[in-house]
Amino acid sequence: MLKVEDLTRRYGAFLAVESVSFTVSKGEIVGLLGHNGAGKTTIMKMLSGFLEPSCGSAEVDGHHIQDDLKSVQKVLGYLPETLPLYPEMTVAEYLNFSADLKGLRNGEKTTEILRVTESTDLREKFLSPISNLSRGFKQRLGVAQAILGNPSLLILDEPTNGLDPEQTQHMRSLIRDIAKNATVILSTHIMQEVDALCSRVLMLHSGKLALDAQLDELRASNSVLVESTLDPIRAKSMENLSGVESISVIATADGSSTYRVTTNASAELKNLSASIANEISHQKEALFLLKPELRDLETLFKEVGNEVSEVQEVEDAA
Repeated sequence: MLKVEDLTRRYGAFLAVESVSFTVSKGEIVGLLGHNGAGKTTIMKMLSGFLEPSCGSAEVDGHHIQDDLKSVQKVLGYLPETLPLYPEMTVAEYLNFSADLKGLRNGEKTTEILRVTESTDLREKFLSPISNLSRGFKQRLGVAQAILGNPSLLILDEPTNGLDPEQTQHMRSLIRDIAKNATVILSTHIMQEVDALCSRVLMLHSGKLALDAQLDELRASNSVLVESTLDPIRAKSMENLSGVESISVIATADGSSTYRVTTNASAELKNLSASIANEISHQKEALFLLKPELRDLETLFKEVGNEVSEVQEVEDAA
């Protein structure tokens, strides 16, 4: 659906995006993460045709952005972080204007305007001037214009910005529905949004693609959390189990202890978990918790940034 190869953008001597390559399939919701200045917005602007790349290429649904921009923009929906809205227009007028820009005409245009109004719950504000809208309603209007025409590729920059919790849940449901027939790239600094919506993450650092991985793979760690009435001395017996590298106590309270069981690279967590349960049962102790330890996305984000910085320091020293 989306194919990006060696995408690069320079501003004079400054290299904002450097040789970024990735592909995204239909139906994926991909999170685009990075610190301020990492290149996220620049990449989104190049994918939308707002900026020309200095070199490299991008292809959407078989159409090259550089060679066939109009065809790309027909299948593209884009919500920038700061959407230009015209305060003197009503919601209806703005959606009509946006539909014209996308080439929608006659009955198709009317049907689409009604569909996106319902999808983003803008019915009550349909005839209101944009100047009277709250920040949350303006954000919903931005999403409404982005999904006009059922785009094959939807690029969303901070789509839940300014929304209350109920509106945020509604927006997440809408994005999931859109992804059934489209590709979604979601840029956000809110890690909960990525956890809630994305199956894959692209992490940028200083204009380079530092990581491209499935979210489930990123969260996985090589440790298991165990809570049991087994005391720390007898818990040392678990170190004799195949695949166990070390055991450490991380909490003790109310007659039970919680342990972190660190495994070696060859360990199969499912089989090891069964062995741990059997060992605790053999010692006639109670088992309250047994689960793989998952890393949170914020920690992963920091780890990737630190790793890239260390590599850069080595390269600069060389």
